[in-house]
Amino acid sequence: MSRSMSAMGRRQPGEALSAAPGPLMRRRHLLLAGAATAMTAGTAWAELADLRERGSLKVALYRNHLPFSEGGAQGVSGADAALAKALAERLRLGVQWLPFEAGENMGDDLRNMVWRGHYLGYGPADLMMQVPIDRHLIGETRQVEFLMPYYRHRLVWLTRGVPSRADLRSMSLDGVTLAAETGTAAAAALLGYGGGRFRNAVRLSSTGLDAARGVVDGKWPAAYVTQAQAEFVLKDVAGASDYLVEPASLPGTPQNGWVVGLAIKSGQPELAQALGQAMKALQEDGTVARIWREHGLTLLAP
Repeated sequence: MSRSMSAMGRRQPGEALSAAPGPLMRRRHLLLAGAATAMTAGTAWAELADLRERGSLKVALYRNHLPFSEGGAQGVSGADAALAKALAERLRLGVQWLPFEAGENMGDDLRNMVWRGHYLGYGPADLMMQVPIDRHLIGETRQVEFLMPYYRHRLVWLTRGVPSRADLRSMSLDGVTLAAETGTAAAAALLGYGGGRFRNAVRLSSTGLDAARGVVDGKWPAAYVTQAQAEFVLKDVAGASDYLVEPASLPGTPQNGWVVGLAIKSGQPELAQALGQAMKALQEDGTVARIWREHGLTLLAP
């Protein structure tokens, strides 16, 4: 949520298109295209064969992104980690984890972990989890293939007792302390709502989980966080049913939430097909839904 996405690079209106090639040029283009196709297929097969020979799938996931992923000295955990392991097992592969810290934007993350690798020598991975399936990002990142959406994030209010659902829906929140994660669209929406109407009441936390935990700990009555963050915090709370999780799209936030999926380096059709088939099988046999339940989450369809 905190990672920004820049606008897609498009051909500008009025930009000239190339003239249609003559017969000789068309023939040369066909020959070159055929050679390129053969090279791409050979490369893709070699890369997939390399995975088989290596025996493992290198998976990039965010280091501090619970409930989806967390990586440290004790290994990795989270719903994305469990899903990646299930995908690798479908491909009859083990897993090599590449946990990483989020960069300044999603373009940095994709460059460092998918198609080029970090300049310090870390990465790239064979597969990256939790990648926004966004048309602008897809359009400006031709080095990456975006695959198999598997979850839809959405923003919610987390409260207990007061304010009520009616108060939240009507934004009758004057005098109420409101928490959100710093640097996110949720925080910006609260700070800017109604020309800054609630600005003095907003409390910014370092993470959405901290904002949600503040409600449970009684620090503030309401937090504007993702549904996954709210559900994860409530997972082991006694009396969790007393809390209200109310979906809400404020001005400046995505009206329908945002979808995430997988990403691999472009030019690997066999790996793309294998991962697509594996994800489809895991969705159809209920594995993805089970993983989400085990982490206290509701699987929101992409």
